[in-house]
Amino acid sequence: MQDGFVLTLNAGSSSLKFALFGRVAPPRRVVSGSIEGVGAHGRRALSALDDVISRLEPHGGLAGVAAVGHRIVHGGARLDRSCRVTLDVLAELRRLSPIDPNHLPAELALVDAIRARAPNLRQVACFDTAFHRTLPRVARLVPIARRYEGLGVQRYGFHGLSYTYLVEELARVAGDAAMRGRVVMAHLGSGASLAALREGRAVETTMGFSPTSGIPMGTRSGDVDPGVLLFLLRSQGLTVDALDELLNRESGLRGLSETSSDVRELLAREATDARAAEALAVFCHRARQAVGALAATIGGLDTLVFSGGIGENSAPMRARIAAGLEHLGVRLDGARNDAGGPVISADASASTVRVLRTDEESVIARETLRVLEESPT
Repeated sequence: MQDGFVLTLNAGSSSLKFALFGRVAPPRRVVSGSIEGVGAHGRRALSALDDVISRLEPHGGLAGVAAVGHRIVHGGARLDRSCRVTLDVLAELRRLSPIDPNHLPAELALVDAIRARAPNLRQVACFDTAFHRTLPRVARLVPIARRYEGLGVQRYGFHGLSYTYLVEELARVAGDAAMRGRVVMAHLGSGASLAALREGRAVETTMGFSPTSGIPMGTRSGDVDPGVLLFLLRSQGLTVDALDELLNRESGLRGLSETSSDVRELLAREATDARAAEALAVFCHRARQAVGALAATIGGLDTLVFSGGIGENSAPMRARIAAGLEHLGVRLDGARNDAGGPVISADASASTVRVLRTDEESVIARETLRVLEESPT
């Protein structure tokens, strides 16, 4: 690979994270940052990209970049491994855009913007869904009329780049035996999901067909009874776009609290605001429920991992989620939990509870280098 840096772009539903890495393996982070308020709109993503490029000026700007690695949330059934961004890959991602309109348009806008600014700059797509390609078929099938499977209606799973990093980090800090055991990982942030692993591979996860599914999140509803959606369509005359707005930007913690999607703000307000208290209680209830259900799919629980913005930084939320999981051998040590890890379970706990800080950007950088080494031209 030619001289220069690897730029990683991680476009989420509300922010654009970026990092610049040296190209020598293992890639070393040179600079990183985050631009908030990007959302799923292409124009905001392009404005954010201009900001990113300006921050790279001390390191040569875009001219100093040898390759760009993108987090692409949805790869569908066909794109199940990181790959070079080609015209065929772009065509497939555009075809998939209606499945994930809250992520793919902004991600594709970034790819197109890089192509416009630097046509010869190599780009690599790293898919969140790829980690979950090991899900058994019984976990993939959506129980509606079988004919829709041909349209791509299946459970995919997301946050795969985070889970990839966490599996490796768990092996590093706890050993291969712990990584290969019965593990539930909780990536809890503005987007939130949990996954059950055996032998370091995904067996089940809470998100399914889209990143809207699973437990409640910052502004997303998580799983909702389809009857509720039918009722709203019929009685309120909601359009498809209005329903999308409701489920993805007016629900979850923000919808229930009617004030904020930020756990820190809700915790500060819960003593005097019943809506904030209920929003947090619902989040913890559903997360705790998910841990139990996922543990059932892998025959028990050896290790529970908290990660993501909430999982890494909120001791009260970790404590509330863990409360009631004693039947799975989970017992927290209050002082360790308040300190934030790395192990927050009590010595007498049959299951080990850990806090691991995720790093999706390092996975993107490493995958980008791997793909380019395998196909240098």
